Amino acid sequence: MTQLLAVLAALWGAVTGALLPRAAYRFSVPPEEPWRDTCPDGHPLAGWLGRARCGTCGTQQSYGPGGPLLATLTALLCAALAAATGTRPEIAVWLLLTPVGVLLAVVDLRVRRLPDPLTLPLAAAALALLGVVSFVPEHTGTWPNALYGALALGAGYWVLWRINPGGMGFGDVKLALGAGAVLGWYGWDTVLLGTFAGFLLGALYGGVLVLAGRAGRKTAIPFGPFLITGAYAGLLIGAYTA
Repeated sequence: MTQLLAVLAALWGAVTGALLPRAAYRFSVPPEEPWRDTCPDGHPLAGWLGRARCGTCGTQQSYGPGGPLLATLTALLCAALAAATGTRPEIAVWLLLTPVGVLLAVVDLRVRRLPDPLTLPLAAAALALLGVVSFVPEHTGTWPNALYGALALGAGYWVLWRINPGGMGFGDVKLALGAGAVLGWYGWDTVLLGTFAGFLLGALYGGVLVLAGRAGRKTAIPFGPFLITGAYAGLLIGAYTA
């Protein structure tokens, strides 16, 4: 049953991931700028989901991140989460939230921005959906821990932002609310593990850039992708061990 669930989850991830390129392109603008509503040649865009291609441009040239790459990445994450969680009802929450996490990571990598229309609804949706799951039999985690995890991780990132606003954006603080909610579902050990993994990955990435001469010690890097990756790592281990 778990293997079948993993296959179905991979299909879900592939389909939803393939719909992300247009949203990634429209959200990928510098801070304070409005979302894109035209292709690079100025033709109006219709909708937020689908391939990042303009039907008006004669060349049908892609103007956003590759659909196959996002589809593959989302499919792998969904399959891994399904294999770790099994048939427990919280898997529905993880599958619904995973495409949003991938989209946020892509946008932050491209323009160092975590859009409010994604980060804040992600946190609200995580808590609301986990609240519903807490009434379904055979769930593993607890909703109060999810709430406390969101508040604790959000507060921790807020402190870091206040100490060094140049090294961390306020979008990371908002994203931490959602990450804390999903990690907190499986308890404080999972929160600590996911948080540590995010900082470790970010530090390793920054160290590699410094050694390669592509960044200095004070160069700011997009931290959202590492926060998200750490959250996925903690969630996978938390689900396996729950």
